[in-house]
Amino acid sequence: MKLALIAIGKAGRGPEATLATDYAARATAAGRALGLGPCDLIDLEPRKPGKAPEAELILTAAEGAHLIACDERGRSYSSRAFANHIATLRDRGERRLAFAIGGADGLDTSVLAAAGSTVAFGPQTWPHALARAMLAEQVYRAVTILAGSPYHRD
Repeated sequence: MKLALIAIGKAGRGPEATLATDYAARATAAGRALGLGPCDLIDLEPRKPGKAPEAELILTAAEGAHLIACDERGRSYSSRAFANHIATLRDRGERRLAFAIGGADGLDTSVLAAAGSTVAFGPQTWPHALARAMLAEQVYRAVTILAGSPYHRD
């Protein structure tokens, strides 16, 4: 199952962008034997402001994928439960899994409606670049959990 982390905005060149790229590469390498990957980072730049133009880009980029919306009102998973959710989707035959991170105003209701599931990193507001890095790390952690690696400790 291919993995995509779709985010509105440019990642920039800061340490958060480096972290996200590193964790996506790690997830790709570790996930091959499990049928997970590659893990692609997709940054989208809308030409018009607002959630509706962002939603159009996200939904186009996620077409044909099981969409997981990153939303503060979404479900909070433990790392192991998150890994199990990804494994369940893979095992039921999903060919592509796409995570969506919205812009400054969050995700449009059309993206939330199209999402097969949601995930939250808690009720706090996180900077966009940090949320992207946190998501990439959790995807990598999920892959290592599924591989039986000692990276994660319960």
